[in-house]
Amino acid sequence: MHALCVAGARPNFMKVAPVVRALEDRGVRVTLVHTGQHYDPVMSDVFFAELGLRAPDVHLGVGSGSHATQTGQVMMALEPVVGDLVPDVVVVVGDVNSTMAAALVAAKAGVRVAHVEAGLRSGDWSMPEEINRVVTDRVSDVLLAPSPDAVANLRAEGIAAERIHLVGNVMVDTLLAHLDRALAGDPFARLGVQPGGYGLVTLHRPANVDDPVVLGGILDALGRLAAELPLLFPVHPRTRRLLDQLGLPPGIWTTGPLGYLDFVALEARARLVLTDSGGVQEETTVLGVPCLTLRDNTERPITLTEGTNALVGRDPDRILAEGRRVLRRGVEPRRPALWDGHAAERIAAVLVAACTPPDGP
Repeated sequence: MHALCVAGARPNFMKVAPVVRALEDRGVRVTLVHTGQHYDPVMSDVFFAELGLRAPDVHLGVGSGSHATQTGQVMMALEPVVGDLVPDVVVVVGDVNSTMAAALVAAKAGVRVAHVEAGLRSGDWSMPEEINRVVTDRVSDVLLAPSPDAVANLRAEGIAAERIHLVGNVMVDTLLAHLDRALAGDPFARLGVQPGGYGLVTLHRPANVDDPVVLGGILDALGRLAAELPLLFPVHPRTRRLLDQLGLPPGIWTTGPLGYLDFVALEARARLVLTDSGGVQEETTVLGVPCLTLRDNTERPITLTEGTNALVGRDPDRILAEGRRVLRRGVEPRRPALWDGHAAERIAAVLVAACTPPDGP
């Protein structure tokens, strides 16, 4: 059996690493393709090093661009790779442009598509990721869902039950495998924070960081909250452009993008996390850390019902009120079923059963 695994952006690397290992442990030949959607060393190379993910077999070198440009370039660069290698399955993860592009290439080439993290839905069609999720799931043959709500979404869209597999959250595999090493790295002194004595902020969604009015309101709320709890803010490159124009209120310290291990350690020892990231919603749920999501919707509702996450939107007064409430009361840690560190093993078992070519001529 030959699997071609595609990753292209920071969120993909944490998801594909355990899948590659689990497939290779079962004797599957794996070709790892890096599209180059994220190409900055702090957004790409550091993750391969820290996660123990071997160098990609193929690097497409796509780089940045508009959604259409990036998607088209991935498709044009990947098509001959799939044509030459003729894998038994193309495995895609997450919901970035590379995910959808690779799924379309494989489907048009008549190669099976397996989607890791299938079925997540926010219902918000203004999010490019929502379009990527729906298109990818529609052309996938094997849909690997992280949670029961994702399974329900796929069934509601008419996808046959035999194509859907509830496997758990593969991102949790990576988190649990590296948590002790992350904490041993002790980034707290380097960054000037005390464990349990700070809040952690991440912002990168276009709806939050491309509009000066919206971002200004969020910064106002963060500034008022920082008067009660110092906030550490690793700044995504997309966010930096406008943040430099608006300036920061007192009590908020910024860094550049962090490596995976440093970020996980900071998440684990934060008193509160404020984010617009789907992955951070999941990680804080597993770590038992209170999380406020600065969005009006989430494609990970299980983190609300069985986790530590709360949706607070973008209204500054609400962000501040919810932040103060969590600081006073905390949250009850809860972890969803199958978020146990063994999702990749279940994924590999499904793929081997579904995609191993028959013996004989």
